[in-house]
Amino acid sequence: MKITRLTVDGLETGCITDAPPRFGFALGSEVPGEALASARVRVGDWETVTTDQVGIVYDGPLEPYAEYVVHVEATGTSGATATAETAFRAGRRDRPWVARWITDAGYRAPKKQSPVPMVFRGAFQTAKPVRRARLEATALGVYELELDGRRVGDQYFAPGFTSYRHHLQVQHHDVTELLRGVGASHLLTATVAGGWAVGSFTHKRVNTISADRQAFLAELHIEYEDGTSDIVATGPDWEVSTDGPIRMAEWYDGETVDARVTASDMTWKPADVTGAPKGDPELSAQIGAPVRAQQELHPVSQVVSPSGELVYDFGQNFAGVVRARIRGREGQTVVFRHAEVLVDGELFVKSLRTAKATATYTCVDGDQEYSPKLTYMGFRYVGVTGIDPADLDLTAYVLHSDLRETGSFTTSNEQLNRLQSAIRWGGKSNLVDIPTDCPQRDEREGWTGDYAVFATTASYNFDMGRFLDKWLRDVRAEQGRGGGIPMVVPKAGNPFPTMATSCWGDVAVLAPWAEYLARGDLDVLRRNYPTMTRFLKAVDRWSSLLSVDRDRRNVWQFPFHFGDWAAPTGAAREWIARGKWIGTAYAANSLAIVARIADLLGEPADAARFRAKRAEVIRAYRNVFTDGAGTLTDEFQTGYVLPLHFGMAEGDEAEAMAGNLARLIAENDGHLSTGFPGTPYILFALSDHGRVDEAYDLLLQTDAPSWLYMVESGGTTIWERWDALRPDGTVNIADLTPGATDEDSGGGMVSFNHYAAGAVGDWMYRRIAGIEPVTGGYREFRVAPVIGGGLTSASGAVETPYGRASSSWTLDGPTLALRVEVPVSTSATVVLPDGATHDVASGVHEFTCELPSRRAAATTSGRA
Repeated sequence: MKITRLTVDGLETGCITDAPPRFGFALGSEVPGEALASARVRVGDWETVTTDQVGIVYDGPLEPYAEYVVHVEATGTSGATATAETAFRAGRRDRPWVARWITDAGYRAPKKQSPVPMVFRGAFQTAKPVRRARLEATALGVYELELDGRRVGDQYFAPGFTSYRHHLQVQHHDVTELLRGVGASHLLTATVAGGWAVGSFTHKRVNTISADRQAFLAELHIEYEDGTSDIVATGPDWEVSTDGPIRMAEWYDGETVDARVTASDMTWKPADVTGAPKGDPELSAQIGAPVRAQQELHPVSQVVSPSGELVYDFGQNFAGVVRARIRGREGQTVVFRHAEVLVDGELFVKSLRTAKATATYTCVDGDQEYSPKLTYMGFRYVGVTGIDPADLDLTAYVLHSDLRETGSFTTSNEQLNRLQSAIRWGGKSNLVDIPTDCPQRDEREGWTGDYAVFATTASYNFDMGRFLDKWLRDVRAEQGRGGGIPMVVPKAGNPFPTMATSCWGDVAVLAPWAEYLARGDLDVLRRNYPTMTRFLKAVDRWSSLLSVDRDRRNVWQFPFHFGDWAAPTGAAREWIARGKWIGTAYAANSLAIVARIADLLGEPADAARFRAKRAEVIRAYRNVFTDGAGTLTDEFQTGYVLPLHFGMAEGDEAEAMAGNLARLIAENDGHLSTGFPGTPYILFALSDHGRVDEAYDLLLQTDAPSWLYMVESGGTTIWERWDALRPDGTVNIADLTPGATDEDSGGGMVSFNHYAAGAVGDWMYRRIAGIEPVTGGYREFRVAPVIGGGLTSASGAVETPYGRASSSWTLDGPTLALRVEVPVSTSATVVLPDGATHDVASGVHEFTCELPSRRAAATTSGRA
């Protein structure tokens, strides 16, 4: 037996924390049925003995800047033992800052524009040999650090996007090596752009949202070999300039750099000391997953467009920045434009709306390299002007948060494999410090509804633990006094009021629940439970508004719902009009989930109350919206999908609903017509109620609207609208009003990198591969592949907190061979298509069976 992974707050190495951390470890063993008997966890004199492998709470000493070694000795039920060690360091904890916030108090940001980047610099001496040097920094804005001209760290967009009134992250850097052997005089430089705090943001181009201008805070702690120490801190002895080489940097328009500008060309003045940021936020060591360059892509082609622009195709839509190696001459200006698609051989940018998505670089003489540091774009194509292609070597960095990839999925159908690739790339492109809606146009906001529906798919493919720790902290902080959840988190200038709205607000339940099922740490539920219960109170209050009738008091109609948002038919007004159906169904679902969470947290009275309320909501849906026997009085696909998947109907009523859903799909020429709230669940609603063939037919449909239409049309990420690229090659930029045309459009609502519809991945993993958590962290899971669609093989694997769980099957005629991998300390229930059930412990297990007839298979594939 061996410990295959040991983590502190989700990190194997490098954890720095201001709060008591949590430990976790996975075991590997070749002994069938092996499980943890007990583990001894030691940190210095602190020790605990546990049978847990997840969420082991450290409650020992945590002194500022102290380093701690974690030692784990695990004993298995076989008697085998294993040991492992890792380490973590405490942050500054409650130690007061010596540093002062600094800014240029005389600077005023232009209205609706991002400010000019500020450059701060501080000089200091190290006259003695340095033993260790640690740098702590944060900013209002986003910053880049250099020490003696060398970049500090590899993180983009520090300090990250948080609810700045409540919380600011502090980055910690070990800069010891940068101070060794480089002389006694040093210069620390910080370039701070407006970012989310000060820069232009949202389609309304609101700026100075969290601060009137940028500000910077830093401390450099130097320990010398002789035991003495110094602190270099921001304060009035620092200087500031607003005419550095980066002339413009913002999310939507891009970045403008003049490489000819040097420090000696800039106008410097003493920095102004300023007070704490608005709201006096908590400053703590970084808890989120930092954004870094994850991959370097090379163009797959280079052509000249009809207009004469050099066009580089990277073969993949993604979020990132170019990396240009240039042979230039003094004063030469090279312009890089970005787009997701080409139309008639030219970059199509109208869908970017007001975003310019342009990087402009003015050269010095000779060989040089340029890559934007204070912005990013969403693109596949780059158009370049101002340079001969022989003088340019262009690649691109893929940027997203550090997310350990945990899930995989593949089948014998190459189209589905391409769909899975598009789902993963769509996820990575929109997990850039916060869960965004899209990475390219004048938006890139933390829309809660998008993540609500994608949460389970995200938590399968990626370890979302640290990413969600940060973002859900902001969800909690920004919850309204009445219990509503902002439609965008952090709200950051978004004009929508904070209110209780279905699907979008349900993220307060769906995101923590998905992460608990994937990762198994009850703490994510415990921290978010008060937010969930306040949200449900708001739902109840709004449902009863203006209602006397018993059933209508449980119909969630007010104050506003996005309804069947982004359905392939109708306009926004029609999507919104379906809000009361969708709101009522989502309320029933969240009540069910929070009741389960209450049970897990030892709150039985809450659980009983939520279940009783759910029964009332289900009755209301039935009595108000249906004939009482499974037929909606106003029919639409999502209106059947939600009650079916949310367990709101059973027996004959469920059978009638499933039949009606299948009929509506058939009447729509075999196509779905669901929006954001229903699309993730439509295949479950079919397959889990005996309509396996219909589910596969819908998944494998290649005409619009369908998932594979995106893939077959060249999409490498998931689209916002099912017909974003029409069959005639035009882009659907029509605005959301009835009868709108492309000619009337200001860019419309069309993104080619929008992960919401990629939530279909959850069905592929749970039904095609058949792997599904039953309890948190896959401690108990189910493997029950649903065979169909002409597939001859499929496999899915997920790195659980306990180790790798997998399901892999092949079909040879009517004979199915299934291989199941069960991690140490977990168990699985395997359900074969012939109905046979096997309960298995850890190890590798192989099964075969003969496929039953479709009628028999339909009976055995249903889920409770």
